[in-house]
Amino acid sequence: MATAGKNLSDYEPAGFPDCTGLRVGLVVSSWNAEITGALADGAYQTLRSCGMPEEQILRWDVPGSFELPFGCKRMIAREKPDAVIAIGSVIRGETAHFDFVCQGTAQGIMDLNLQTDVPVIFCVLTDDTWEQARARSGGKHGNKGVEAAVAAIQMATL
Repeated sequence: MATAGKNLSDYEPAGFPDCTGLRVGLVVSSWNAEITGALADGAYQTLRSCGMPEEQILRWDVPGSFELPFGCKRMIAREKPDAVIAIGSVIRGETAHFDFVCQGTAQGIMDLNLQTDVPVIFCVLTDDTWEQARARSGGKHGNKGVEAAVAAIQMATL
């Protein structure tokens, strides 16, 4: 497992670029809200701790992870952020639905990164179980939202 023994929330804010002038968007899936809410909180708190003013952090909610690419595309067009974090959670069920949603979401986010000049950060958990999702959204493996916020700052200032 890639996250075995790794806390996703470990980062060193010293030496980070100044992000007070940046605007970062969070596009958050409402599906699996317990997980996506925790991821969004991790991202938000990290952006704030790195000096980003509250009014420069945008948040839009979409129904599910499959809708994240469209939500990100619209946010980029309307709000002109410096980076967008796509936040979602897909937990495997008994059908192939999981595979289609994960593939479509990942492809859509990758396409946005190639089509626009605004980095879109992939913060979509694709876990087999609720336990795994909780471990990566504030549990024993930290919070993937923190990692995504760090990536957003780094990419926006590239």
